[in-house]
Amino acid sequence: MEGLSIGITGSDKFLAGNLRSRKALTKRLATSEIDHLFVADHISFHTGIGMDALINAATLSAMLPEMTIVTGVYLLALRHPVPVARQLSSLSLSAPGRLIFGVGIGGEDRHEMEICGVDPSKRGKHTNDSLTAIRELMSGKEVSYNCEFFSFENARISPKPDPKIPILIGGRSEAALKRTAKYGEGWLGVWVSPQRFEMAVRQIADLKERDQKDPWMHGIQVWAGVGDSAKENLARGMEAIYKIPFEKFERYSPYGPPEKIAEFLCGYVESGARIINIEARGSSIEESIEVVSSISALLHKEFPTF
Repeated sequence: MEGLSIGITGSDKFLAGNLRSRKALTKRLATSEIDHLFVADHISFHTGIGMDALINAATLSAMLPEMTIVTGVYLLALRHPVPVARQLSSLSLSAPGRLIFGVGIGGEDRHEMEICGVDPSKRGKHTNDSLTAIRELMSGKEVSYNCEFFSFENARISPKPDPKIPILIGGRSEAALKRTAKYGEGWLGVWVSPQRFEMAVRQIADLKERDQKDPWMHGIQVWAGVGDSAKENLARGMEAIYKIPFEKFERYSPYGPPEKIAEFLCGYVESGARIINIEARGSSIEESIEVVSSISALLHKEFPTF
């Protein structure tokens, strides 16, 4: 992925229901100004809701054969890295160059970690070990790895992804920035201001431990309310999932017409964001696609050289 890319969440409307309506939605999306889809990942979040990001990425990449899919973000610590590496290899065969692997540590629901046998207090360290193993396995070479959380000998995943799958690291903590510098091709921020985003981008550049041959692929993930009842749509959706009052998120979550949301997002682009994931909440998925398409057109017009 090069330049500025604006995406919308790959909601369950694309993934479930009758095939005719799903095809109509994918056709609408394919002819829009939207550049990519992103998919969330949870095993059992708060009330038991969940979705497997890599399974959904495979489904969407088949339905939209020219669109990039971003996992935003995959809870890697909840899985063993060897089968995850195989999934990534398989996806790279069916959708070469169209997957961006966003990884996070989760933690908003500690019970989700516990039921998977993961100590919530060690999820960051667990993720670091998993990222190390995944990077080695994606080389196509034989790998042995031993750590506190898993152990394996002489594992090989072939073929290796070609082109390689970029890894984004999600989060807003200092640990997430250090993790990005060590393991990622970019950072996927959330619940931060443009000023904080710019500071984080600089900090990652100062912390990097690897040769970064390609440009950084930093991104921001935002919730946005669209349509006639934009604020109400947004507040209802966020409170239902996070079980936290909307006021806690409001300053990071734009709502209103496309022009207002695009103006809000300009600050992030100016601060270094090149991937914009928009979790749009409207009265219908069709409305959300239309508004995010307009936002994308406005941002590409504002930043034509990106």
